[in-house]
Amino acid sequence: MRFEHFRSMVERLAADIPEQYLAGVAAIDVSPKTIPHPLDAHVYTLGECIPIDTGTDEIQSHVVLYHGSFRELAAERAGFDWRHEAWDTLLHELRHHVEWRARSEELEAYDWAVEHNFARAAGRPFDPVFYQSGERVAEGVFRLDDDVFIEQVVRERPAVAEFVWHGGAYRVAVPSRPLPLYLLLDGLDHPTSGDVVLVLRRKPRLRDLFRGAPPVTQEHARVESAE
Repeated sequence: MRFEHFRSMVERLAADIPEQYLAGVAAIDVSPKTIPHPLDAHVYTLGECIPIDTGTDEIQSHVVLYHGSFRELAAERAGFDWRHEAWDTLLHELRHHVEWRARSEELEAYDWAVEHNFARAAGRPFDPVFYQSGERVAEGVFRLDDDVFIEQVVRERPAVAEFVWHGGAYRVAVPSRPLPLYLLLDGLDHPTSGDVVLVLRRKPRLRDLFRGAPPVTQEHARVESAE
């Protein structure tokens, strides 16, 4: 299904949703992006409910359906029902919106994480584990907006780190830098539209409580297949 037709279909589906379920939803949009699952092959994020910081007590969300992800699944699955999948995805994301409104503390933590992610992207200091307040996709894997963080807790800095991305095994040489270390991974198959970051850090120790958050080293690293 072409992007324009998909967007028109989503608009018609949204028009069938009772108004009371849309309270606080700033917009329902369609994006051309493809969002691969960080670990599982043949799995894609079809939609997302993105909380909006309005600077007031009012909690709003932006619901987005990803046409590129739908297109990838349709190419892999015979008899893919675009309308059924779009309707299920839309309802699923609206349930997330209701949950955001019911749990304002989690929304505050998410907003805090977004601020630190902006600081990271701008090269400013940031909390080394801010990503843990994002969406937990799997054990040790977190998503914040378009960026994915793969966390590995280590005793010492390894020479090589191995990890899984969208069903594929990869390895990356770890530079001689102090921990915690953020490696922005280049060369992945099925890349996301944001950063994929391998976070190498040590398990916190008691004396760390009196030292404050350590500075983070961040740099690009090229991956290679481990298969």
